[in-house]
Amino acid sequence: MMIRAARLAPLLAVFALGSAQADEVQVAVAANFTAPIQAIAADFKKDTGHTLVAAYGATGQFYTQIKNGAPFQVFLSADDTTPQKLEAEGETVKGSRFTYAVGTLALWSAKDGYVDAQGEVLKRNAFKHLSIANPKTAPYGLAATQVLAREGLTDQVRDKIVEGQNITQAYQFVSTGNAELGFVALSQIYKDGKVSSGSAWIVPSSLHDPIKQDAVILAKGKDSAAAKALVDYLKGPKAAAVIKSYGYAL
Repeated sequence: MMIRAARLAPLLAVFALGSAQADEVQVAVAANFTAPIQAIAADFKKDTGHTLVAAYGATGQFYTQIKNGAPFQVFLSADDTTPQKLEAEGETVKGSRFTYAVGTLALWSAKDGYVDAQGEVLKRNAFKHLSIANPKTAPYGLAATQVLAREGLTDQVRDKIVEGQNITQAYQFVSTGNAELGFVALSQIYKDGKVSSGSAWIVPSSLHDPIKQDAVILAKGKDSAAAKALVDYLKGPKAAAVIKSYGYAL
């Protein structure tokens, strides 16, 4: 038994070392990036051994949670201003912030042919409900209000707006038929170079402020190898290919 134990010891040591190297990283993910990060997570685990544990929600809500001590180690925001604010407040690892994607806004209906390619359906104003995300907490919602303002439609559609807590809920209002159309993230309806369902107007970026989405390692991820590995992975070619496939720019 002593001989067997002696032979087993090095194997146990190797196993323990591997377990120590592979870790979990807790990530707060902007709701618009749900599908891409799920695809990236599988490759990330296969290539690094680390496991990505994600929570999805509105960027403004995540800010509040982070300030209140939530255990997130990495933050994938839907804007660049919130990570900058956290950085200024000492809540991040200095030098870790970067833009991982530039988002695209789309006006979408679950009905084929309902939304034309130029967005004229907005000006015709024949719909009953228009879904957007909360512009106070969701950057895509803010972008939607900017589009309406620049098109001179704010007052016309004000009473028709159905507001979701985040971009996921805004999408759900449309997908379930509770709103005929709504402003969503292109990534929610786009895959491999085309709109995957319904009809959509891909909103020109000139109609709203750029939706620069920044990632940052938070203070709780300072000593996490998995957190650093994820940020490095998001900058690599595999992740870039996935991000582009969902309609984001880099």
